[in-house]
Amino acid sequence: MLMCLMTTAMVQLNAQQNKVKASLNHTAIYVVDLSASGNFYSNIIGLDTVAEPFHDGKHIWYKTAEHTMLHVIQGATQKKEYFKNQHTCFTVTNINDFVNKLNQLKWSYEDKEGKKQSITNRIDGVHQLWIQDPDGYWIEINDDKF
Repeated sequence: MLMCLMTTAMVQLNAQQNKVKASLNHTAIYVVDLSASGNFYSNIIGLDTVAEPFHDGKHIWYKTAEHTMLHVIQGATQKKEYFKNQHTCFTVTNINDFVNKLNQLKWSYEDKEGKKQSITNRIDGVHQLWIQDPDGYWIEINDDKF
């Protein structure tokens, strides 16, 4: 019995030591109009582009974090409906400044429940709002202070 427990412990230890960890490299979205999506992610979200290797006019790559990107790829034939719970989230330093920008651009936003031009105040003090990009992908914007 003791030998069996020791063998099991050794197998678990070896599995943990040999565990391959993955990290997020990029997320890709498929869009109808690359220009409209590019304008949204560059000018509304405020992401910076990075070099992409294809140079075919069908890709825009954005830096979203250190060693992490968003790939926007043209080729979708139509917009689709997406669930709000399947979203990408970006953090801003000041949610009020971001809301002012959305209001100036007349870009619609809503709270978690779908109330237009409203912000969710989470129980932990984080403020959130949701917007949709030109293809209908949901984007959460928050002021998380992690």
